[in-house]
Amino acid sequence: MYYIVKVKDVIRIPPQYFNEPIEKVALELLRNKYEGLVDTELGIIIAILNADVSPIGRIIHGDGSSYHDVTFDALVFLPVIQEVVEGEVVEVTDFGIFIRLGPVDGLVHVSQVMDDYIVYDKRRGALQGKETNRIVKKGDIVRARIVTVSLSPKSVKIGLTMRQPFLGVLSWIEEDIKKLSEKREK
Repeated sequence: MYYIVKVKDVIRIPPQYFNEPIEKVALELLRNKYEGLVDTELGIIIAILNADVSPIGRIIHGDGSSYHDVTFDALVFLPVIQEVVEGEVVEVTDFGIFIRLGPVDGLVHVSQVMDDYIVYDKRRGALQGKETNRIVKKGDIVRARIVTVSLSPKSVKIGLTMRQPFLGVLSWIEEDIKKLSEKREK
């Protein structure tokens, strides 16, 4: 899920930036420091949107830089367990598929792709259900549910499932809805 969070910090502005607009300098320094950072509570910081910097700074003895209080808005992505997400299949392997979820990829293990025996077709780069003949391949848009999340500053791991009703490749979902509506009409 995407959020905009308000963060308070103190920013160190080196002397070589003293002649430039403080808001512009602060925004550049904050972007360099925070964008791409993974925080276990906030999530993945995607972008710093703005910065409100106090014009009055402090100087610490022995350091020529000035330190300013700053408040800024950050766009973050925090995957939440049980959240339903949609994304593009970016890689198909014999052990599962990787789905692009905004700034990161999630893994749908082969056992979580569908309720069917699955065969990996290396030549086509696809997984195919033996009984249903349903195929998932690179470029497909899929809907999945987040079942595990592991966030640390060094790695982000997201486990997904598509083995529940109305999850999977979007064309599968359309077929299932059509079958359900035809069944109700009878």
